[in-house]
Amino acid sequence: MSSSHSSGAVSEHQVSQASLAKAEEFIEAEEGAANKFKGGMALMLTLMAVAMSVFHLYTAYAIVPTQVLRPVHVGLVLFLCFLMFPIGARFRHRIMWWDWVAAALSIAVVWYLIQGGDDFTDRNTLPNSLDVFFGVCLIVLVLEGMRRTNGWVMPIITLAFMAYALAGPMLPAPWTHKGYELGRLVGVLYMTLEGIYGVAVDVSASLIILFTIFGAFLQYSGAGKFYIDFSFAAMGGKSSSAGRTVVLSSFLLGGPSGSGVATTVTLGAVAYPMLARVGYERNAAGGLLSAGGLGAIISPPVLGAAAFLIAEFLKISYLDVLLMAVIPTVLFYLALFLMVEIDARKYGMKDSTIQAVDTVWNLARRYWFHFLSLISIVAFMMWGFSPVLSVFWATVVSLVTSLLRADTALIPRDFFQSSTSGLGQRLSSMPLMKALEAGSVGMLNVATTCAGAGIIVGVVTLTGLGLKFSTIVIDYAAGSLLLTAIFSALVVWIVGLAVPVTASYIICAVIAAPALTKLGVPDFAAHMFIFYYAVLSEVSPPTALSPFAAAAITGGDPYKTTLQCWKYTVPAFLLPFMFVLDPSGQGLLLMGSTKALAGAPWGSIAVVTLTAALGIAAIAAGFQGWAWLKTTALERTLLIVAGFALVYPSTWTDVSGLVMVALAVASQWWRMRRAH
Repeated sequence: MSSSHSSGAVSEHQVSQASLAKAEEFIEAEEGAANKFKGGMALMLTLMAVAMSVFHLYTAYAIVPTQVLRPVHVGLVLFLCFLMFPIGARFRHRIMWWDWVAAALSIAVVWYLIQGGDDFTDRNTLPNSLDVFFGVCLIVLVLEGMRRTNGWVMPIITLAFMAYALAGPMLPAPWTHKGYELGRLVGVLYMTLEGIYGVAVDVSASLIILFTIFGAFLQYSGAGKFYIDFSFAAMGGKSSSAGRTVVLSSFLLGGPSGSGVATTVTLGAVAYPMLARVGYERNAAGGLLSAGGLGAIISPPVLGAAAFLIAEFLKISYLDVLLMAVIPTVLFYLALFLMVEIDARKYGMKDSTIQAVDTVWNLARRYWFHFLSLISIVAFMMWGFSPVLSVFWATVVSLVTSLLRADTALIPRDFFQSSTSGLGQRLSSMPLMKALEAGSVGMLNVATTCAGAGIIVGVVTLTGLGLKFSTIVIDYAAGSLLLTAIFSALVVWIVGLAVPVTASYIICAVIAAPALTKLGVPDFAAHMFIFYYAVLSEVSPPTALSPFAAAAITGGDPYKTTLQCWKYTVPAFLLPFMFVLDPSGQGLLLMGSTKALAGAPWGSIAVVTLTAALGIAAIAAGFQGWAWLKTTALERTLLIVAGFALVYPSTWTDVSGLVMVALAVASQWWRMRRAH
């Protein structure tokens, strides 16, 4: 995603190119440091990436057998990975002979599988030597693809799981199992749909890449620029307007992108000078920018890649997942809005006139169709289309509506009127081609992660590790649901310190979620709990990519910026405990099913939502140490304790929380009266 957007709102201040370059390094840390080529090689790779996107758009509309789609998807991903990502920094921007060998082997592995037909799948328990050879090749290629796009951590973790499968009898109780030979392990991971070609790759091939293409279409049609300009124009000149602008534009930008780091960098390049002008110090500004970026991963209509996996794991529609995310997303942004309102008082910010590029009405009148693109996915799903077809047609809508204006057209109006000279160059620079290329290249890191996670899921299923782990967690928690939830959250958080959100969710969905469901937590609540704590990996060192990227832009300290980001996001991250500790808390997820909404206890849902909102407000004020006035030690303690009590779903804690909030508010009111 480009971070070079400029706006009239920052005409007096420009973020340095060095800062942007540093921020781009964090995007590369998340998405991989891709090669950059010119001339014929660049055109060839562009056409390959475009062909991959076109193939997946075709599979969205046509029927392609699962046994073909998943392997072909993995083969294409690995093929592009080895040509676009170097084996090491010293070989960057050139393709070496071993890259061509690995790319060719990626296709050979898939060809061998597909031409083997049913006989190939049937002998997965007793694979022959050629099966084992190609299976080992695929595993090595997946591990190397992950290393090139995501770094060393994920391949090492994957190898540890494979070692666990092979060394079962040598392990101490309760981790011991009968152990599996290499051939048996390869048979599961390569020759069935339970390993590398399992659920994660299915979602990657059928949903994630389509949503990535859709996001690229919005980006290259200028939707991202419009969302930022619209936010600037809508927020006015209040002292909290700068913070409000960041919150609103992060939601509009993040919704279709689903990428926390890219949203942070894109927005930070434009909004940081404005934040600095109204009084935000560097670390606080970076914390707010990264907190807004974090919202991209939990915001409809796209959410992060893990949200598609939730639907697949639970065998529910993606629309159900969107519904479950609605109230938590509203509460997340409520927390951010409250925080920026408190910031305005805390830092004594002055009213700031935001110089928007145009008025709200003029922007909406000229670029209204960008909103249509944003909501069309949900509209198609509510119309009865599958998620795959919904995003396909939403992408078509984005393409067609972009043609309404010359400055947003994905196909330039004069393209077909030009001469054929330099056609290749003009073709590769066409916004439509760039969007199709970005759709494939932008998800290579996620796709390799999904393939690697398939190895982990295959091992967990084969060895029964998930059941063992859940039993151990419950034993340590002595059967307490609260302690089990805390231990599960810690496990997800620790895993998330090392791996991306998608991988963290997949790993913990199969090893930690069973511990919660064993104690009676509905599966949809358990998986949403795991998902939200997996998202914490974006703001937890050493993989706190969003705050680190924000610090690169603001010039702040990366770790102080991370702490500021935690300050902004902590209120919202207490919400997942409401999902699992009491049935009434599941109302925040709208009961997890569209079918249940007709008979849903709306009164109960309203009560739990209001108490959660009040709890978030209390925690926001407590953590900031400020409400209408600077809080005293007693007021701050009352607010923080009240906030925790209100987000714990039970009557007596709600009543206690309300009393403490009332005492804190009364104390503030009394002090304000005395001051006047």
